[in-house]
Amino acid sequence: MSRNKQTVERYLDGFRKNDHAQILSCLTDDIEWTVYGAFNLTGKEAYDEAIEGPGFVSPPKLEVVRMIEEGDVVMAEITGSVAVGDEDTVMRMTMGEVFRMRDGLICERRAWVVPLKENDYR
Repeated sequence: MSRNKQTVERYLDGFRKNDHAQILSCLTDDIEWTVYGAFNLTGKEAYDEAIEGPGFVSPPKLEVVRMIEEGDVVMAEITGSVAVGDEDTVMRMTMGEVFRMRDGLICERRAWVVPLKENDYR
């Protein structure tokens, strides 16, 4: 596995554990994070504040479906779920994630998050 893919795996593992230090160690200081339809931010401090999504009450369960790499870009298809608001409400989702890398660290993350309410595609 390439260094870039290893960084993305370590980063996702940090999210699974809600380990801010582990997540931030995978990022450049000038990280830019965009979740389309939701927000755009720049810098580790802003990133740290946004790690736990609004209303999330536990770390997400994330599963990488596939990951591909070309040049300085890693793209991952991810499925997951997270408790929202209270432990009884779970948001299921599928995500397309683009990670732009610099020197083995994530310098840009672009995410498309699609909530799933009925089945694996709707």
